Amino acid sequence: MMYMGKHVLVTGGAGYIGSILCEHLLDAGYEVSVLDKPTHQPNSLFHLCNNPNFNFTYGDVLDESIIKKLLKLVDIIVPLAAIVGAPACKRDAFLARPINSNSISMLNAIRSKDQLVVFTSTNSGYKVDPEGICTEDTPIEPISLYAKTKVEAESVLLNSPNTISLRLASVFGMSPKMRLDLLLHNFIYEAITKGYLVLFEKDFNRNYIHVRDVADCIIHCIENPQMVGMAYNVGLDSANLTKQELALKIKEYIPNFYIHYADINSDMDKRNYIISNQRLREAGFEAKRTLDDGIKELIKGFSSMGSLPTW
Repeated sequence: MMYMGKHVLVTGGAGYIGSILCEHLLDAGYEVSVLDKPTHQPNSLFHLCNNPNFNFTYGDVLDESIIKKLLKLVDIIVPLAAIVGAPACKRDAFLARPINSNSISMLNAIRSKDQLVVFTSTNSGYKVDPEGICTEDTPIEPISLYAKTKVEAESVLLNSPNTISLRLASVFGMSPKMRLDLLLHNFIYEAITKGYLVLFEKDFNRNYIHVRDVADCIIHCIENPQMVGMAYNVGLDSANLTKQELALKIKEYIPNFYIHYADINSDMDKRNYIISNQRLREAGFEAKRTLDDGIKELIKGFSSMGSLPTW
């Protein structure tokens, strides 16, 4: 069964990944309906409103009546609505589980099992093993509330028909709805605005992926239904770097960037592992935008802002 040319519902579509995904879906010939309740202005999807295949519903992902109405219209569901990241979930712990986990259970209970769900999870749920390489079979032992809620939602979906889960690496790249809390973004922002960075846990490894590769990967999943029923790590094998290596990579482009090492803090997710993306390659998809591409893009983007926002 191919889903090409069908109708896609993207919840949280005005967010960092969603605003790129909607653009890619429309360019690929899909009809796109977004459910979101953006708090930022201007809306990051204004530039898509001239497209007759784009529809926007202002509403809450926890509103069952809206979900039921929208699900009657679509063939594919990409639920992106979430409180994203461990710090954000800690700040808004009251809503983290309802939005990140409960809303997915509700959507899954309402949808037809003929409707494909492509879910974006996280690789921060793996058991910490700095000596090993994490595959999709590595034990799951989430630490932060964010990782726990994503793992809960993934489990619900993968125990249901017609679902795919993408365990994303740390995402980077410019988007109409930017985020400063992403690691590469934060390092470059500090380099441009302050000229220095105080770096903790410098030897901790993370994996990275460009936001446009995430969008392309979701479309690849839609167009390759043989991928259903499984989780896939989504990242660049060439971008398994320690935080120190990442900072030094930025320094290649911003030579005056001063890096000071001090263990003044710790990662809430305790992420420190090398990720294998082999399963995704075997399913026919490989990310093509490099870390160097992203650094150059982000330097250009942040430098174009003049008085930089704090988001």
